Amino acid sequence: MTISKKVGGIFFALVALGLSGAMTLAVELSKEDGDRLERKIDEIANNGATPQPAPKRTPVSESEMNSYLNINFKQKIPKGLTNPEIAILGNGALAGRVFVDLDEFNRNRRRQGLMDPLAYLSGKVPVTARGVLRAQDGKGRFQLGGAEIHGIAVPKQVVQELVSYFSRTPDYPNGFDIDAPFDLPAKIREIAINKGEAIVVQ
Repeated sequence: MTISKKVGGIFFALVALGLSGAMTLAVELSKEDGDRLERKIDEIANNGATPQPAPKRTPVSESEMNSYLNINFKQKIPKGLTNPEIAILGNGALAGRVFVDLDEFNRNRRRQGLMDPLAYLSGKVPVTARGVLRAQDGKGRFQLGGAEIHGIAVPKQVVQELVSYFSRTPDYPNGFDIDAPFDLPAKIREIAINKGEAIVVQ
């Protein structure tokens, strides 16, 4: 996987991890905003590929992120996920929503018994969650605050199962562990989550 793809994946991971309750963003998607973020991602990746990256702060707006995810990154989002939305709330907090095709998901999993909340749902459903991202000193960590499916609260292990399934790659066959710290790509030192924008610091 190229550095540029890894950086692009970080913005999708913000959605996969930081989704939140019954929200509709008042943000219009635009190809211009999506292309602007794509250029920023390439610049971050190129700077990170140098032996001694130049100190660089790259702001990413809520509109740029949502446009990029729904237009530029649309074909790379895992099958079964559609219409991601994310809100950047500030002080590390993220909020958003993504529609999950539970038929696609359930075809490839073993049911967990009568108490399995996903066994009784089908079709494309909104999965929402919220949490706080701390990304400093080249490491990131996410703290889940809560999650819902169709507005019904679900336990953390259900969120982990969904995230694990949809974040699997050849390099990470078990997917992403939402409790585990992770390395930031492209020599990113910090991601500051302010209200309405994220600041990527190299």
